[in-house]
This record gives sequence, C-alpha cells and structure tokens, in this order.
Amino acid sequence: MTPETQRDIEAAAFRRLLAHLREHEEAQNIDLMILGGFCRNCISRWVREAAADHGEELADAEAREWVYGEPYKEWKARQPPASPEQLAAYAARTKQA
Repeated sequence: MTPETQRDIEAAAFRRLLAHLREHEEAQNIDLMILGGFCRNCISRWVREAAADHGEELADAEAREWVYGEPYKEWKARQPPASPEQLAAYAARTKQA
C-alpha cells in the first residue's frame, strides 16, 4: 500500500467516524470520555493541531464545527446535562488514569 493510499483510507475512515458521531448525538461527550478517554472536543483539538502541523491556522470554533457539523453552541443546546451517575463514572475514570 502506498503512503497516499493509506492516507486516503485513514481520511475516509475519519470522515465516517465524524458522520457516525453526528448521527448519534445520544452518545454524549461525557459517555465518550468515560468509555474511551476522548470526546468530540478532543477530536476537534486534534484537527486543529493537525492543521497547525500543516501550516494552517484553525480556530477552536472552526475545528469544532468540522467535528460537530454545526456550531458547537447549537449542538450543546440540545444536550441534556450530565447525570450524577455519569459524573461519578467520569470522576472514577479520571482517578484511574
């Protein structure tokens, strides 16, 4: 496999991951943090950092819009607050790390 083919495959898989996360808003960021140790905001930071590595400046809001498919404030407004159980699970996870 050529490096270009690998890059194209990785890019396609990343786009599919973003589409999946956009379709599944019920998977809250805190759920992702509890289970995987990352969330949509982490992905947006990785996008911003990758852009910087390529000499491109991308504001946090722009990177988040890439990930969320809309302005972050609009997405966040539809999300329920984290439950006490979610907060406890997150706290337990961060103590383990």
